[in-house]
Amino acid sequence: MPGESGQIGKFVKLDKLFGIAYIFDMGLRNHIKQHRARLDLTQKELARRVGVRRQTVLAIEKNHYVPSTVLALKIARELDRPVDELFELVGEDGG
Repeated sequence: MPGESGQIGKFVKLDKLFGIAYIFDMGLRNHIKQHRARLDLTQKELARRVGVRRQTVLAIEKNHYVPSTVLALKIARELDRPVDELFELVGEDGG
């Protein structure tokens, strides 16, 4: 299902235990590209530093993939910024 694979945006999630569908209209916006550019880092270099492929960094920057908590923390460390400065919730309750 969309959303369960890391996609962002409006999606429906089925609660398998109770068979209830939930509609989510929330996402995650990020500012990785701007902070990466500030440090003159390429996607490839940031990816190498945090242990992922360049395509993963691209997908995160384009808001096509939500990183794990561990990956978000690694990115924040490499960009020398707090996580909440790099990522923000948008949508229903997030802004």
